[in-house]
Amino acid sequence: MKNAFSLLAGTALAALSLLGAGTAHAQEFPTKPVRILTPFPAGAGPEAVLRLVAERLQKKWGKPVVIENKPGANGFIAIDAFKRGATDGHDLIQIDNVHLAAYPHLFKKLPYDAAKDFDVAAPLFRNYFFVGVGAGSKYKTVGDIVADAKARPTALNYGSWSVGNPVHLGSALLESMTGTQMQHVVYKETSQLYAAVASGELDWSLGSLATAGPLQRAGKVKFIAVTAPKRLAAFPDVPTVAESGGPAGYEVTGWTVIAAPKGLPKPVAEKIQKDINEALADPEIKQRYATFGYEPFPATREQFSAFVASESAKYADVIKRAKVSLD
Repeated sequence: MKNAFSLLAGTALAALSLLGAGTAHAQEFPTKPVRILTPFPAGAGPEAVLRLVAERLQKKWGKPVVIENKPGANGFIAIDAFKRGATDGHDLIQIDNVHLAAYPHLFKKLPYDAAKDFDVAAPLFRNYFFVGVGAGSKYKTVGDIVADAKARPTALNYGSWSVGNPVHLGSALLESMTGTQMQHVVYKETSQLYAAVASGELDWSLGSLATAGPLQRAGKVKFIAVTAPKRLAAFPDVPTVAESGGPAGYEVTGWTVIAAPKGLPKPVAEKIQKDINEALADPEIKQRYATFGYEPFPATREQFSAFVASESAKYADVIKRAKVSLD
């Protein structure tokens, strides 16, 4: 009995010791400069938001927070550097929905494991897309596009900047939900893509406020619907896809997160999440969000994990139906 009591007491002391150590690590974190890797080029909307967050984390933590841009190769360059970096939270990474929810279904072999290599610290933002057509387009509603696509299979086209990005897969989702077939045209730059929409070279394309917004404000591109479940406050006259004659339940988002390595002590992981969320509450960041058409995406770690699983299942179905592969 005495031995059993000693064993239980020892186990309890060990647990308390680990808890104390984790709390101490959280209080001390960070102990050196923090590096945040990003696959986005300098000046891109997601990267610009990340820099604002980094500035506030630097003030909060009292240690340098350095943004390291490593664009290219589908984000794999940044991810490889992250995987070879510090595993104690001093190396973080910015990634998006493509990396976490789409690429695992687009590539038979990835240089990372979305489930095992990342622990999402906090979602940074979410944005919806607009269905854009040229200002002089004959298409006034999504219903017009769908009806013409059904009448003339493969005659209509839409565009994006690569295979497998949210705009491409979101467009493929519309095809899947409406039983239509259109042509996907890839452009090297988003500026070329939306110029093609404005000129009528493309029948339509999904676009964000950051990418398609300049031509929309110039009156060369018209937004006929938004891929959100309800109208956006900033665009009350733009209907949802369902209101515009498209399928009910059609929703396409882009989202970006800051992730940490798997296996961080829980108190450290919670501290990083708390401090990022405090930074995101800053009025200046909220104002910048409005500029890019972004919105906060508050969620607990458990809620966001469930959301990623749901998005992954959706993309898996779209990719299978569209027979898209990047291998």
